[in-house]
Amino acid sequence: MSDSKTAEFLKNHPRLLAALFGLTVLLSQTGGALAGNGRTVSGI
Repeated sequence: MSDSKTAEFLKNHPRLLAALFGLTVLLSQTGGALAGNGRTVSGI
């Protein structure tokens, strides 16, 4: 999709836009927490 088609699609589907925004916020917060942890998980 081009940018204009994507923008038009999201204008017509506001719930999807809200879900994508929420997912972006969630992933940005958990990514920082995981990176700050700095430990590896072993499967022993």
